[in-house]
Amino acid sequence: MRKKLLSRRKKAQSPITAKTEGHILYLERKFDAPRELVYEAYTKAEHLARWWGPAGWTVPVCKVELHPGGSWHYCMESPDGTVKSWGKAIYREINEPEQLVYNDYFSDEEGHIDPEAPGLLITLGFHEEDGATKVVNRAEYASPEALRNSLNMVVAGMNQTWERLADYLQSIQSK
Repeated sequence: MRKKLLSRRKKAQSPITAKTEGHILYLERKFDAPRELVYEAYTKAEHLARWWGPAGWTVPVCKVELHPGGSWHYCMESPDGTVKSWGKAIYREINEPEQLVYNDYFSDEEGHIDPEAPGLLITLGFHEEDGATKVVNRAEYASPEALRNSLNMVVAGMNQTWERLADYLQSIQSK
């Protein structure tokens, strides 16, 4: 019981923050874990499959080829198993453990990118702060309208995803 109470306190102290500038969305959150571990959680399939996606969703497929030009191809499955959402990221820059830059797209099961859905340019920064790690997610949309149309859904989804990451990081550090 005490562990859960402490866990809730830590989460309450590191909420997600969001701001927009034109067609760019910035999301930030501090995690109570070393930068190298947070970076690893973002770059290794065995970690990503355990925490990526909104609450209740699973990641039955997760493949990572971590190098410039490589990809992260994954499937998120809804809690009842009726919805599958495929995604593919193409890595542009990798600066371990400070930064990842990639283009993020919807895809199909084979990894073909959906030409009808514009992708996002994502820059993830991993910053050490007092023994913790602040993650800064910069997402560049095609237009301010595209950002406005998805803002609430994206912020809610990333809030749930980062809650799962915080829980996962805590669980692997306590082993």
